[in-house]
Amino acid sequence: MEKSMLTGFLALLINSSISFGQDIQASQVPSVVVNSFHKSFRDATDIEWERQGDLYKVEFETGLLAKDHDAWYDKGGKLIEHKEEISKATLPAKVLATLKKDFNGYRVDDVKKVTKRQGVIYIVELESNAEELKVMLDTNGGVLNKMFD
Repeated sequence: MEKSMLTGFLALLINSSISFGQDIQASQVPSVVVNSFHKSFRDATDIEWERQGDLYKVEFETGLLAKDHDAWYDKGGKLIEHKEEISKATLPAKVLATLKKDFNGYRVDDVKKVTKRQGVIYIVELESNAEELKVMLDTNGGVLNKMFD
């Protein structure tokens, strides 16, 4: 199950990184999608919509610190994936322990929490004096993937 979850996450992340969406106006998004979005993210600001194949992607910000979010909805208004910028301090203790143990010479540069039906993963961008690394971890601190950035 964990392997299939990782494969699904990687496929969507790769697809979302290389596929180009078409910017659209909110009026071009089905009302069921817009309503579902507003119900889930009442405090969203700076909202931008894209269509990526059969999915609707919305980029937005929340909170006083303007945290970045991306959310993908199907045409029926079902939330497929939510990616949000989070602080290092909000990472689970097991994830922090793995970072401290396995990536001791690195500092955390950026953290994203990705939520799908299959579960949650964390994407942590790390930097050292010599290199940058992107690490994907599960909620138990298990390293799912790591790549040089």
